[in-house]
Amino acid sequence: MKKILIAEDEEILLNVLKDRFEAEDWKVTAAKNGEEAMTAISKTSFDLVLLDLLMPKKDGFQVLQEIKNNPELNNLSVIVLSNLGGDDDIKKALALGAKDYFVKTQHPMSEVVEKAKKYESLSYKHTEPVLIEKPKKIEKVKKYKSRG
Repeated sequence: MKKILIAEDEEILLNVLKDRFEAEDWKVTAAKNGEEAMTAISKTSFDLVLLDLLMPKKDGFQVLQEIKNNPELNNLSVIVLSNLGGDDDIKKALALGAKDYFVKTQHPMSEVVEKAKKYESLSYKHTEPVLIEKPKKIEKVKKYKSRG
């Protein structure tokens, strides 16, 4: 089961997002502020984080900075979902490592969920281990050449 952390301090929106992702078979963890988000991230390996920027105790920019500064979290996919829609805010979030940015008032929740599913499937494919085996035919060719 895919795991998502939703860091959102608006309770109604948090519940709507939680219901939507659970309906898509995601295991949802909720954080109502940035400190709760970082605690959850440090304890659980998430496939995706949906992050609000304007939260109490620690804002989303601080969370992104902490994720960026931790090499163990470099592959964590974070999508920002915020009321901040200014170019500077969007550029800052993307520079701090966010994979995408949605302004809450401009995107329906169904679009956010669909985009999240795409990011999760992409990050999963990139983190699968790849087994590399030496071709066995090479050894046989060397044996034939040495007999000559």
